[in-house]
Amino acid sequence: MDKTKYIWMDGKLVEWDKANVHVLTHTLHYGLGVFEGIRFYETDKGPAVFRLKDHTKRLFHGAKKAFMNVPYTEEEISNAVLETVRANKIKSGYIRPILFYGYGKMGLDPHGAPVNAAIAVWSWGAYLGEGAVKVKTSSFMRIHPKTTYAECKFCGHYVNSIFASLEAKEKGYDEALLLDYEGYCAEGPGENLFIVKNGKLLTPALGSILTGITRKSVIEIANNEGMKVEEAKLKLNDVYNADEAFFTGTAAEITAIASVDDKKIGKYAPGPATKKLQDLFHEITRGKNGKYKDWLAYVNE
Repeated sequence: MDKTKYIWMDGKLVEWDKANVHVLTHTLHYGLGVFEGIRFYETDKGPAVFRLKDHTKRLFHGAKKAFMNVPYTEEEISNAVLETVRANKIKSGYIRPILFYGYGKMGLDPHGAPVNAAIAVWSWGAYLGEGAVKVKTSSFMRIHPKTTYAECKFCGHYVNSIFASLEAKEKGYDEALLLDYEGYCAEGPGENLFIVKNGKLLTPALGSILTGITRKSVIEIANNEGMKVEEAKLKLNDVYNADEAFFTGTAAEITAIASVDDKKIGKYAPGPATKKLQDLFHEITRGKNGKYKDWLAYVNE
């Protein structure tokens, strides 16, 4: 990770090395915190944050589900994101806002612990690398939707993701694919899944997966391009026999999948539909497609 100069903490910019919390911070022990992953891109008008309002809205949705009384409004957090990017003077990168229960209370019930907020930014390239990835189905099941709120980015959820990711990488793969409690394909550890079959995009329905903002963006872009998109229960054989497959996510953006469980997907990766979506997404995030100008929040405006 490339260290930047400032991190926004509880209303003010703090030097990176001084942005610390107490060892008895509640979220550190029990995992009930909520965060976002957001990217900002270099454009002709300076850095621009991709779908900032949507990310902030999802952050606050998670905070509500986590019983948090957030001492800031959505607008204040969005403005703080822009302020933090501006203060660090980097052209493109990754943004990590987090809301967490702080120091002052132990035990499972978080009431009595303060709700703290922080926003960090840093330079970050392609999360899964530049090329298509090799994927391994995980032995770990995706979190059951009756045990939590699967649509939220809770800190504790990512223990499940870490186990799946480490297992795949220890076996020589780039990333994992998790199945849901019914045995259908759910998502990657930090990515949503799409396949292409006979010109149609298929993606798992919401319920056991994160409500991905890049996923949502890809669906909208594809619909606007006349591509058919359908939410479906996907079996592993559907993925194995797909014409194309790809992951989406803030960090992963749109990453082609070359193989799953050593079974090659399609003739080559990225396939034509994936490549088209990748190219469009690149144009949109760099401010070169006016149809989607509302998806960008310019830092210097």
